[in-house]
Amino acid sequence: MAEKSFKYVIVGGGVSAGYAAREFAKQGVKPGELAIISKEAVAPYERPALSKAYLFPEGAARLPGFHVCVGSGGERQLPEWYAEKGISLILSTEIVKADLASKTLVSAAGESFKYQTLVIATGSTVLKLSDFGVQGADSKNIFYLREIDDADQLVEALKTKKNGKAVIVGGGYIGLELSAVLRLNNIEVNMVYPEPWCMPRLFTEGIAAFYEGYYQNKGVNIIKGTVAVGFDTHPNGEVKEVKLKDGRVLEADIVVVGVGARPLTNLFKGQVEEEKGGIKTDAFFKTSVPDVYAVGDVATFPLKMYNDIRRVEHVDHSRKSAEQAVKAIFASEQGKSVDEYDYLPYFYSRAFDLSWQFYGDNVGETVLFGDADPNSTTHKFGQYWIKDGKIVGAFLESGSAEENKAIAKVAKVQPPATLDQLAQEGINFASKI
Repeated sequence: MAEKSFKYVIVGGGVSAGYAAREFAKQGVKPGELAIISKEAVAPYERPALSKAYLFPEGAARLPGFHVCVGSGGERQLPEWYAEKGISLILSTEIVKADLASKTLVSAAGESFKYQTLVIATGSTVLKLSDFGVQGADSKNIFYLREIDDADQLVEALKTKKNGKAVIVGGGYIGLELSAVLRLNNIEVNMVYPEPWCMPRLFTEGIAAFYEGYYQNKGVNIIKGTVAVGFDTHPNGEVKEVKLKDGRVLEADIVVVGVGARPLTNLFKGQVEEEKGGIKTDAFFKTSVPDVYAVGDVATFPLKMYNDIRRVEHVDHSRKSAEQAVKAIFASEQGKSVDEYDYLPYFYSRAFDLSWQFYGDNVGETVLFGDADPNSTTHKFGQYWIKDGKIVGAFLESGSAEENKAIAKVAKVQPPATLDQLAQEGINFASKI
């Protein structure tokens, strides 16, 4: 097969790739210089929609409605957008070999792609129950959610298993968002997770108690402290029951698994320096290999605010790291410099009529404020994290746009405060900063 050659190649076609493409266009990339190589069959889209509006029973989101960069208020980049800019969108193409020394990528179909500068934006893949040797984990109607094909399969199952029973395995982002959207589809939901409360990487027990109570009020049955150890099937291979470690057996027409993800770094193993499970970069997302950058989920980068290096799996960082890398690429070509990446960690979620945002670091002592009663009609509450006498993190449920900006600012500025003061003032403390 003929070899294709580009000045710049982005490998991966997710959120980072789309936002990087926009920045390349802003920086004046010339037609024919840039290619995006993606194993997905569609142009980059805003992945968070898959666990939210894509699964709504009415008025569901569909492509081309949520191509990047609409998720951050930007222009919607349809395939025509890439064509107009002279950007090659090479879809349904999985890269199976990367040779960084010879600057060559090879696809599953045997095509070769040469580059001068590479942006690694391969993202993450879901952890599967079969990875842990769970019996029956390859039964039909056990779903994972990462790409649009996964979401399409789940949509079809919701149609064929109308008013059926679902078991959600995992109590993190996917578990909470999917159990909510399945209830909207009038599916009976059991949510199972081993931890003492939901979303334990971020939520404290106090925050989690609200969401668990709220979800139970919405008809989600929560089973904590155990895991799925096996699946029984109907003769046609479809899942019938979920066996739990504590001996319980749950009926299920549909199972959705959300037990985490791992960054897709395998192509580059042994060729590039790694740290904390990702590809190690500097504050410009340059890796240890010249002319190779890594962005989004795969990058382990300096978190300047906390004098730490971390890997962050979130759409906000996927967008911003991609933009930073492309700015840095053009700056280095022009002999200019750009500011170091100075990221404020940000996470958010929407489910039912709830909407929370978190900024900063969830370390230190905590104080909960506001109305965290799951039976309340207002359910507006939040939490601060204090370390060394300063606020380092802030969480808010059902905040206004101004209040969400205020908690972002307070997490960035890190003003001194006491627990008593914050308990009394609540969101007003942040609003004054």
